[in-house]
Amino acid sequence: MATYSCNQCEMSVNASCGACDAPLVNGMLDLDDGTSVQISECPNEHGKIKSPLCCGQDMTCSIS
Repeated sequence: MATYSCNQCEMSVNASCGACDAPLVNGMLDLDDGTSVQISECPNEHGKIKSPLCCGQDMTCSIS
């Protein structure tokens, strides 16, 4: 399961899909401008989300 953590306050969150309750998996999304964005996505193709925010910045997740 993807666990996002805040580098400033050490808050962390785990995420699961609201449609099927499957743990979200971490990944990267390549954008048209050549940059990449870290995401979590449902393994059952119900969608994906960008990383959550905390302390005014994106939370990070280790890619395994």
